[in-house]
Amino acid sequence: MPRELRQLLTLALLGALSACAVFKRPTAKNTLKTFKTVVVDAGHGGKDNGAYRRFGGAEKVATLDVARRLEHKLRESQLETVMTRSSDVFISLDERVSIENSQKNSIFVSIHFNDSRRRGIHGFETYYHAPNGRDMADAIQAKLMTIPHSMDRGVHFANFRVLRLAAYPAVLVECGFLSNRLEGGQARDSEYRELLADKIAEAIVEVRYGPGVYRAAANATAKAPEPAGPGLAPATLRHD
Repeated sequence: MPRELRQLLTLALLGALSACAVFKRPTAKNTLKTFKTVVVDAGHGGKDNGAYRRFGGAEKVATLDVARRLEHKLRESQLETVMTRSSDVFISLDERVSIENSQKNSIFVSIHFNDSRRRGIHGFETYYHAPNGRDMADAIQAKLMTIPHSMDRGVHFANFRVLRLAAYPAVLVECGFLSNRLEGGQARDSEYRELLADKIAEAIVEVRYGPGVYRAAANATAKAPEPAGPGLAPATLRHD
């Protein structure tokens, strides 16, 4: 290879590496004690059903209903909200990231339901990526565990796109398994969806303002599910 060509290729490579360094995403800002806006993300939508099981129906329907209820409760608590979608439309992951990062001094909460080939698996899971999202994930998981007979599947680090590219604290909540007969049936129930939204809203408000501030709606009452047996094997995750 001629010397001049090698030099040109070397310079081009150095330029590309420099560009990557310049555009490297900064560490997510910690706004947990200052946020004014909550970006509420209803998972899936439109052509993307998400999970679809006969017990729980289409995931996109349940996520939108819980997200709408959550958005309403947060507004009642004097927080501003932005929905990534408010109807049955398809929103790409990159669009969701753009929406969440366009809101200054905010946090991001994505609502999903889980799925597994093993029908006995059930319970709640909450995910985060940046360390400053861990406290919010822990708080949401703890509130969900106050629902009688809930199965705690834990708080976990995840590399989901909407989490790893977030400029502010971001979490993804798995509100039970549509593939489980009990939790799938509950996901179809409007009162239970109201309860899920209420527990998530309570956690968000308490992280921001402290305990004892949130006031639950009168109709957000717990339906006590019967335990569905053990089932702690990892679920299939589909939110890349």
